[in-house]
Amino acid sequence: MRLSTITNWAYGATVALTLLSGTTMLMASSAEEEERAAVAQRAIFDQLTATLEEDVYRLTEQARGYVITGDPSHLIAYQREKNSVTSTEARLGHLRDRGANESELAALRQALQWAGSLTDEQDQAIRAARQGDDARARTILFGDEYGRELDRVAAQVGKFQYMLDQRTDHRVTRATDTARLWRTMSELMLGATALLFLCVLYFILKQRILRPVVRLSDVVTRLAAQDYEAAPPEFNQVDEIGDMAQAIRIFRENGLERQRLEEERDADRNMRDLLSRLTQRLQGCDNTADLVDLVRRFAPEIAPEYPGRLYIHDIRRNLMVQACHWLAPSFSRVEFPLSVCWALRRGQTHRPAGEMIDIPCEHLGADVSIGTICIPLTAQGESIGLLYYEEPAQAHPDHLERTGKYLEMLAENIGLALANLRLRDALRAMAMVDALTDLPNRRQFDATLKTMVEEAQRNNDMLACLMIDIDHFKHFNDHHGHDAGDAVLRAVGGVLADSLREQGHAFRLGGEEFVMLMPGFSLDQALGRAMQIQESIRNLRLEHHGRELKPITASFGLAAFPDHGPADRLLQTADAALLRAKVEGRDRILVATVRDGKSAAA
Repeated sequence: MRLSTITNWAYGATVALTLLSGTTMLMASSAEEEERAAVAQRAIFDQLTATLEEDVYRLTEQARGYVITGDPSHLIAYQREKNSVTSTEARLGHLRDRGANESELAALRQALQWAGSLTDEQDQAIRAARQGDDARARTILFGDEYGRELDRVAAQVGKFQYMLDQRTDHRVTRATDTARLWRTMSELMLGATALLFLCVLYFILKQRILRPVVRLSDVVTRLAAQDYEAAPPEFNQVDEIGDMAQAIRIFRENGLERQRLEEERDADRNMRDLLSRLTQRLQGCDNTADLVDLVRRFAPEIAPEYPGRLYIHDIRRNLMVQACHWLAPSFSRVEFPLSVCWALRRGQTHRPAGEMIDIPCEHLGADVSIGTICIPLTAQGESIGLLYYEEPAQAHPDHLERTGKYLEMLAENIGLALANLRLRDALRAMAMVDALTDLPNRRQFDATLKTMVEEAQRNNDMLACLMIDIDHFKHFNDHHGHDAGDAVLRAVGGVLADSLREQGHAFRLGGEEFVMLMPGFSLDQALGRAMQIQESIRNLRLEHHGRELKPITASFGLAAFPDHGPADRLLQTADAALLRAKVEGRDRILVATVRDGKSAAA
């Protein structure tokens, strides 16, 4: 056989093998395209189902906000959100058009039905709140059954997503196997082509095919092992080798993009799980100290490269005061007025550095060399705290933007939890304070007395109890009206509140009767303080409707531990002394005595 014939046959075989190699590579790329399509379809389903959960939680938040605050803006927002929610059939139809099968739609249909039940309960709660039945409204929206229904919606959506994951994984596995098969066939054909060229057309293979094929084969192998750092060589000639190189470049770019998307998806899922766990812990906080400890622990996990501080508004001093910090922030003062922070002024996040130059906050200091983020914590339009962060140097803009969203979510959760704690503390304070005199009431007195008695008995400390009863109080109500009686009670309450250095040791038991607890007071010290109080009450001069009320006097009963017996009998001993003072003519102080081991009035 002539050499030219052999060359022609080899050339023809080479061309045929090269075309087949390109075809198999394109088939592998097609299989990868099917894999990407499956992943893209899963992402669309995730977005659609996430919209369902977001709708449920947004409606829940607006309904709860209206029930708790009574603010009509929550009701307007609730109606707007409810009207914008897509109907069940429209949602199912959209998912069916996207490729969801009937078993998957059945799972989602159950979730939509439960979501509809939640909407009905929200409407019931809003109607109850509008009718003034706040207790029933809160029972509906904050009850265990409502929470279980929320969990059912989430669980059913999770089931739907799990079914989708199973189907998507199957498609991805099948596409991956197909791509691997085509890649294997391509490598075999490339090997055959290389062998043919080595044996017959060594000079052609070496110059035009062998070297490129070897380099491309190495890249293909590394890409098959998902080593996307392997960069395909540049071949500018218009032939099969160039097409293969281009296909490999596309395959590598798609692999890198898919890897990046998977990493972002996993990171986003982990971050949302972390935020969800933080939200659950925040809901279980009993006080601000618990909340601060949670923020100190979770904030570095949510934004590992962002040093920061948590500030809480000190209402008494009207200052933002640092509650905690993490990762050693370099800037921002420990406390500052609200007016020096632009985020608190504007009620929104403030970032003075970045693409658009802005004004830095005064609490940062003069020489700020890095980017900072101030996120206000607000409740009912009022600034109750601030999250401050320092951005890492040379961070990628996409990373800053993505992390910024997480920080906003973190601030929203912390602000809501802090507002709930403040509301709970305010309600607790209201339950423990007498509204007329601003003194602690009987409930607070019982708790305080028990604590002080236990401490006095345990440490053998002194404790004095002074009972006070306004003389002839009924006269003020009968002759001048209850307004005059209330004025007398407020005046006497003010005298008692100012008579001790410690706050919260004077109480109104009810009616015209008061009591004072004086820890650490000896009997003589307590008697001296009682005389001062008696004189202050006598010096009170009150007017009612332009008429001066008659002088105010009071009767006092005093008992002290350990002088007058056991600490747990201190209140009864002082009350007995008070009764004796009233019997003997009022406007006097009687000290209990001990007779035969039992306390009695002297």
